[in-house]
Amino acid sequence: MEFHHSNAQIFVPDGVPVAEALGRITHLGIVAHQDDLEFMAFHGIQSCYRRSECWFGGVTCTTGAGCSRSGRYADFTDEAIERIRSQEQDHAALVGDYAAMVQLGFPGSVVNDPLDENFKD
Repeated sequence: MEFHHSNAQIFVPDGVPVAEALGRITHLGIVAHQDDLEFMAFHGIQSCYRRSECWFGGVTCTTGAGCSRSGRYADFTDEAIERIRSQEQDHAALVGDYAAMVQLGFPGSVVNDPLDENFKD
């Protein structure tokens, strides 16, 4: 069974090599969806913000494509929402001074059913 997805990406806000960025993480938040990280792991983010001895790393599992849409997002396709949510999450990592932001890129269906065929590449 594969535990990564072809859509996976790693963003390092300060541009250091990925291995170095991942190695310095002292606080790690892992959530299902984008935006969850800043709510569920705020303490870790705040504890590490602009401190050289502590670094926050974030992991989101899904793409955000299945989110509800209204207002200005009402007519957006799943692909457009995926791009927007990914960019928003990377922006949050930049503003929050994270060591790294890992987006695994799985479809939301794997959260409800980990045996879903979409779990495989």
